[in-house]
Amino acid sequence: MSADTAVPVRTPEPRRAPQGGGGAHRVDRVREALRRALPALGLYAVVRLTGMTVMAAWAWWIGKHPRTLLGHLWDGIWYAGIARNGYGLVVPSPTTHGVVFNDLAFFPLFPGLVRAVATLSPFTVVTAGLLVAWASAGAAAWGIYAVGERLHGRRVATLLVLLWGLLPHAIVQTMAYTESLMTALAAWSLYALLTGRRLWAGVLALLAGLSRPNAIAVVAAVLCAAVLTARRDPRARTDWRLWTGAALAPLGWAGYVAWAGFRAGGGVLGYFEVQRLWGSRFDFGHDALRFIRHLIIARDHMAYYVTLAVLAVALVALVFLALDRPPAALLVYVLVLAVIAVGGSSYFASKPRFLLPAFPLLIPAAVAMARARPRTVAVTAGALAGLSFFYGTYLLTVARIPM
Repeated sequence: MSADTAVPVRTPEPRRAPQGGGGAHRVDRVREALRRALPALGLYAVVRLTGMTVMAAWAWWIGKHPRTLLGHLWDGIWYAGIARNGYGLVVPSPTTHGVVFNDLAFFPLFPGLVRAVATLSPFTVVTAGLLVAWASAGAAAWGIYAVGERLHGRRVATLLVLLWGLLPHAIVQTMAYTESLMTALAAWSLYALLTGRRLWAGVLALLAGLSRPNAIAVVAAVLCAAVLTARRDPRARTDWRLWTGAALAPLGWAGYVAWAGFRAGGGVLGYFEVQRLWGSRFDFGHDALRFIRHLIIARDHMAYYVTLAVLAVALVALVFLALDRPPAALLVYVLVLAVIAVGGSSYFASKPRFLLPAFPLLIPAAVAMARARPRTVAVTAGALAGLSFFYGTYLLTVARIPM
């Protein structure tokens, strides 16, 4: 099934005919969509608030500040710096020869939003970062629900949101990181593709491309959908929205990569040199395989073994998703994310975080849970919650590795 194929929406009750003009019609549709999503969003809020509460309680117990751990840790420090001072910080690594940390490696949308919130409100940059991240997580959960409902109905959509909120590394969704922002933009861009809103899909892909390097996956999904639509429907080839959306989609990602490259002094491709100096490059998984071998023959941090398990489960889930024959745009989106996560070098413990936006991988599990008995669903959700809350607390309060 391709992205342009009509996918029926399964709703248990008929919708009332809209009243009033076009604007009122759109508002009514948004309100109805939000009403249907509220149970899932409420469930998501409960599990993430519980996860943060567990982490905060342990952090206070050991003398650490939860706000600092959520809003000013690892990459969060860099985003806060960019929000305060703009780009321009270059720091040689004090521990690794040849590694140079350059803030141009970080895309601008998240720190730009943080700066706007901090400027227009009494909040500090760190608090503003958390507010942007939490709002993005809510928008992402709603977008994930919308995609799941479009494909499989409300029950599967609710379970899909729940599973995303109970991933082992779901604590990152409520940190001052960019994964929630990218997931929100990606989910709504994919939803726009599924519902034929090609121009909106391109605009959202452009914004997603300003959020993270692996948002190129959203661009690939939009371009894939455009090509398939043009091939299957000759009339669509003259639709300006199709080609305008496709033309807009790569501008955010490509524009920042080119600007950062020239800013770094390396020309149009200079951004990739910035990443290489960070120790991050695409090596087709060679470094990942080397590190997996190390984990087998030696001992290391628990986070690395959890990462290995997450990658294994993700690859199995990718197979099940492909067998389910999802819309082509969704499959392309997930494939690109998986290739980037597995094929990138260094920062092995960060790979599950790179896969956070790959929520379609959870669709087969959500479908299976929707068919299971309520007791089975409750036991499964409880087990996942225990793992997620424990591991999230461990990552922020115990583990001393970049994430």
